[in-house]
Amino acid sequence: MLFGGRSEIGVEVAARIANGRTVVLAARRPDDLAAQQQRMRDAGATAVHCVHFDANDTDSHPALIDQIVADHGPIGVAVIAFGILGDGPRAETDHAHALEIVHTDYVAQISVLTPLAVAMRAQRSGSIVVFSSIAGARVRRANYVYGSTKAGLDGFASGLSDALHGSGVDLLLARPGFVIGQMTKELMATGVKPAPLSITAPQAADGVVKALRRGRRVVWIPGVLGLVSFVFRLVPQSIWRRLPR
Repeated sequence: MLFGGRSEIGVEVAARIANGRTVVLAARRPDDLAAQQQRMRDAGATAVHCVHFDANDTDSHPALIDQIVADHGPIGVAVIAFGILGDGPRAETDHAHALEIVHTDYVAQISVLTPLAVAMRAQRSGSIVVFSSIAGARVRRANYVYGSTKAGLDGFASGLSDALHGSGVDLLLARPGFVIGQMTKELMATGVKPAPLSITAPQAADGVVKALRRGRRVVWIPGVLGLVSFVFRLVPQSIWRRLPR
């Protein structure tokens, strides 16, 4: 079950575990997922279904998840891979844009995860993948609105993981670094260069799938980012606020 049917990382993860499975792609335009459907079939999916999913229509999420379970059976792996990067400088002064980022990247995530956890607790099995980010490890001046949503989501997912302990449902919290791809394409077009230790969507997916198979609860991608995040917390605020990103 992929929430965010066009997400580069989400599609890469789904393709790596699709063999012999039914795959459900949820996106705002479900009729425009031909390429993603074919990718799943090529990966060995036994069936591929597309459903309408509007991340910002939070009232619709509980019923949507109930309907997916009713139509397709218990969810084996749910990947939550939707979100927006937004425009950091604009979000500092544009009230509506700041709220748009927060709503999609934090509020809507909780809106999906809460009924999803209820449904999967009821079946007493399955795995959930949540994408945090190095951006949430310590929020930086250059993208503090986006970073704050990742910090909040990271905390929520960590708590949910503990709440699910013993239920038969596992939660994997993925913390990738800067991902070079469609989400960051416009940012790089402005002259921003990829951060050190940047990765691609296939590399992120490889890390997620490997961690899933090992039963991990948290995965940094690449692994050295765990050490980097520790160092981040030691940098004095007077220096931290001057960092370019």
